[in-house]
Amino acid sequence: MRLDLFLKASRLILRRSLAQEFCDAGLIFVNGAKAKSSKEIKANDEIEIKRRTRITKIRVREIPAKKQVSKEHAAELYEIISEQILEEEF
Repeated sequence: MRLDLFLKASRLILRRSLAQEFCDAGLIFVNGAKAKSSKEIKANDEIEIKRRTRITKIRVREIPAKKQVSKEHAAELYEIISEQILEEEF
């Protein structure tokens, strides 16, 4: 499954277009390397998402069979490895 589709299906990022923007901006890493939205994701891949105030690192547990996933099942697609809150600069 493509990275942008996985991020949307898992509800880590709410829209596919937004997931593509994150990838284009270099804010998404897969297994330590910057990733394009078309990158194929497999089970046990590690994804790092950089947002304004935090960095979330997750491990993919399973790839969904369909693009649409129920809200309850979406949280089972990954496990959070770490979540780091960044200091805001004023």
